[in-house]
Amino acid sequence: MAKPRLLALASGGGHWIQLLRLRPAFEDFDTAYVSMFESYADMLDGARFYTVPDASRFDLKSFVPVFLKAIRILARERPRVIVTTGSAPMLAFILLGRLTFRRTLWIDSIANSERMSSSGRLARRLAHKVISQWPDVAEREGVESWGRVI
Repeated sequence: MAKPRLLALASGGGHWIQLLRLRPAFEDFDTAYVSMFESYADMLDGARFYTVPDASRFDLKSFVPVFLKAIRILARERPRVIVTTGSAPMLAFILLGRLTFRRTLWIDSIANSERMSSSGRLARRLAHKVISQWPDVAEREGVESWGRVI
C-alpha cells in the first residue's frame, strides 16, 4: 500500500531548521518539501523538493507568484497533509490546502516566545490546526502546544 503524501513547507533559516527536525515524524508519509532556497534540496537525501519565491504580508501582490507555484505543486503532489513551520509565503499553501480538502498544520516558530507570529495569527483562521511551541503563548492565543521542536 502506498504511503499517504505529505507536503512539508518552511521558508529559510530557523523555520527550515525546525522543519528538518520534524523529519522523523514524517516517516510514515511520502514527503515532498518546499522552501525558498534551491540549496536546501541538498539537505534532503534526494526527496522531492520545490522552491517558491518570497512574499510579504505587507505586499499582497508578492503572493501572486507564490499562489501560482503552490497551485502547480499541489496539483503535482496531491498531498493528504500539509505541515509548515512558516513563514508568510507558506500561508498560500495553507489556504489552498484548506480549499482543496487537505489537512493543514501550522507550527508557529519557536522564535515567538511571547506572542504568536502575525503569520501564525492569520494561519489560525485558515489551518485545521495551529500550534505554538510555547505553552504560555498557546494558552493566551487559544491554540495547542505540543512541545518544542528545538
